[in-house]
Amino acid sequence: MQAQGRHYLASMGIYIFNRQLLSDLLQNEFAESTDFGKEIIPQSLEKYKVVSYQYEGYWTDIGNIPSFFEANLGLTKDIPDFNLFDNEKAIYTRARMLPPAKISGTTLEKTVIAEGCIINASRIENSIIGIRTRIGTGTTIVSSYLMGVDFYETIEEIDLARQHGLPTVGIGHRCYIRNAIVDKNCRIGDDVRINGGHHLENSDHSLYTVKEGVVVIKKGAVLPNGFVI
Repeated sequence: MQAQGRHYLASMGIYIFNRQLLSDLLQNEFAESTDFGKEIIPQSLEKYKVVSYQYEGYWTDIGNIPSFFEANLGLTKDIPDFNLFDNEKAIYTRARMLPPAKISGTTLEKTVIAEGCIINASRIENSIIGIRTRIGTGTTIVSSYLMGVDFYETIEEIDLARQHGLPTVGIGHRCYIRNAIVDKNCRIGDDVRINGGHHLENSDHSLYTVKEGVVVIKKGAVLPNGFVI
């Protein structure tokens, strides 16, 4: 491992126990312990048979916002570390039976687009676009993860939202979004500008959070026309 520049081992949190032994450890010997990796397993090494498997496949820590952000955008590489297009390592997910994405007038560069999207953006680069996402004309998305939408708005619902001064679900017209995670079911109005980066201080607001330069728009947030971060 050291010859390959790998100096650390990390637990993936996947454990196999003898059922009776696990029951005894939790109820008796380590009744006050709360963590397998920090307490139970290290203290069991000298008393019980403990073995490990050195996993050689893709693994990364997504325990914080920057690492989660980087892991997702890593999928946009020509040959990503976690390759979705590997015939020998198929990835199975729940079938959603959505229509294919529909794209009009958009320049795409290193972008992954999920099913069911309706995209009229000007440019999208180095980004992940989640299911059912709608993006208006003249909008630019750079280095961002849009998590998508859980439902389609009907024409009647869109008209009702507009009557109440609400943007439709998705991304509006002439927006600029960079270095951001947009959680599900957000309503981003027209001419909204979200320019993430290390020039922004860490902060937490009712509609969004900034962490190490990444702007996270919270689930279901409504950003009105002209909103700027």
